[in-house]
Amino acid sequence: MGFVVLHIQKPKGNDARTTAHIERTVQPGNADPERKELNKEFVTFPDGVENRTQAIQHRIENAGITRKIRENQVRALRVMLSGTPEDIQRLQNEGKIDDWCRDNIEWLQDTFGKDNVVSAVLHMDEKTPHIHATVVPIVQGERRKAKQEENIPKEIR
Repeated sequence: MGFVVLHIQKPKGNDARTTAHIERTVQPGNADPERKELNKEFVTFPDGVENRTQAIQHRIENAGITRKIRENQVRALRVMLSGTPEDIQRLQNEGKIDDWCRDNIEWLQDTFGKDNVVSAVLHMDEKTPHIHATVVPIVQGERRKAKQEENIPKEIR
């Protein structure tokens, strides 16, 4: 048995370059264009939303957030799920890649909230298949940092 691979990154800005990579509007050098049709999208975008970047903004606008989102705040998390090439190949050979994908999507939705998982794409056109998911980290309630800032005079903040 190999390893599970889980990468979580906090991108800055609208992350449009990653959207282009995930949605294959730009062909990466490490992907086989003849296998592009094997890629799968697991999250359906809401009406009027055409891509991952728009899905991030749509979730933020429709999450019921009452406070202002600052420019330096994280708007989305990039999540990449995979395994060793041998394990992923074994899953493919056994016809279990769809089960693996379903389990990963279920874990993401249970962990971060179903509505917060705005995109999940399986890339089968690269050497090792993997899932790119996007999570909008909506947190309801008061931020701990805000409580701490109340006790610090404004001129020091």
